[in-house]
Amino acid sequence: MINFFKQLSKAFSIGVLVFTIIGLFRLLNGNTINFDKYLLEYFIYNQAYSVVLYLANSYTISFMTEKMGFKLFEFKNLIMAAIMSVGVSILSIFCIRYITRVIIYSSTFSNFLKTETLSNYLFALGISVLITTIFYGIYYYKSKQDRKVKEQKVIAGTASAKFDALKNQLDPHFLFNSLNVLTSLIEENPDNAQKFTTSLSKVYRYVLEQKNKDLITVDEELKFAKTYMSLLKMRFEDSIIFDIPEQASNPESKVVPLSLQLLLENAVKHNVVTASKPLHIKIYESDGNLIVENNLQTKQVVKKSSGVGLNNITQRYQLLTNRKVSIVEGKAHFTVAIPMLTKQVKVMRQIPAKQFDDSYIRARKRVDEQKEFYYNLISYCAVIPFLIFINYNTYWDFKWFFFPMAGWGLGLSIHAYKVFVNDGVLGRNWEQRKIEKFMKEEEDKRYS
Repeated sequence: MINFFKQLSKAFSIGVLVFTIIGLFRLLNGNTINFDKYLLEYFIYNQAYSVVLYLANSYTISFMTEKMGFKLFEFKNLIMAAIMSVGVSILSIFCIRYITRVIIYSSTFSNFLKTETLSNYLFALGISVLITTIFYGIYYYKSKQDRKVKEQKVIAGTASAKFDALKNQLDPHFLFNSLNVLTSLIEENPDNAQKFTTSLSKVYRYVLEQKNKDLITVDEELKFAKTYMSLLKMRFEDSIIFDIPEQASNPESKVVPLSLQLLLENAVKHNVVTASKPLHIKIYESDGNLIVENNLQTKQVVKKSSGVGLNNITQRYQLLTNRKVSIVEGKAHFTVAIPMLTKQVKVMRQIPAKQFDDSYIRARKRVDEQKEFYYNLISYCAVIPFLIFINYNTYWDFKWFFFPMAGWGLGLSIHAYKVFVNDGVLGRNWEQRKIEKFMKEEEDKRYS
């Protein structure tokens, strides 16, 4: 019923507009307009035609669009819609003329039919067809824009889900590969195994912190790469040689997180690393790319790759930029060039239109924070018992597992406080309260 009155209001407004335009044309042609009962009668007839034709065509359009949707604008369907609109308009005009001539002015039906000619319908039909065409054009444009928005949301949602899935591969991938290295070290060099576990807790925390970011500065990635290299040096000692810059030429340049770690790990995994055949890994900049290059001495027997390394980096870059990751395998060297990005890019998230509000954003942020905490907690519960087991089976007199357990545990406690405590100092609501306070102070200064 509310929708009917809205349509009725639109029909009346269009009638007034048509009446005004016709009056202006008459004035421009030199005709005079007398404000008498004939003008009032003409206005009533005009509104009757406008309301009836508008409502008839409006419900016809609604019926067609609900039945066919965007397929309505296929050629054969559009022709059928046009024929229906013209037919409905002619029938509506006929009904108005019948009511006027036969019911109001008491003419006989036979006389009414005798005086009906095509010219009696042309003007009203022309106005009706014009307005209906405009409505179809508006609906077509609106439908096309809605389709584009929906397509972009689907594309953005798919990209976001895929990007999140790729990033979530890094956590278990890094953890289990590092634990494999640790297992090898226990047998080869127990002293280095103890140092490795202490460094691993710091490195793994960095992995947890950075995996939720789309991009990270090259300087941060280089710093982390050096830390990861130190872990590799504990295992391979002089069998592996690194050449890495101290910092990037452009401090604002960025790469995808953990890309260097994956490439370093990939180089070690697929090449022979011995004292007689040391592996040389060089990292440098060239033409806006960060290059990771190693001498090629491929292992003869390598177990089937999981596909996480190079494939992960390539796919993440595909979702962020049009610039490509370059992979070149020569006779003596294997080179991977990853683009250094300077523009702000991000993966769009799919959010329904009705949820674009502050409450949704806050809820989404809270869910992401809780997910991050639970990932951290699960990792802690999985890794610490493993470290205790290693400590027990290597050198139990020195209980070094307390150091990573205490350090990581403290970080986990702070993380839990931040996520679950609302009103305490530095709690979730503390930041919002501070923002509101400073905004109020700025507003008071502006009007004082």
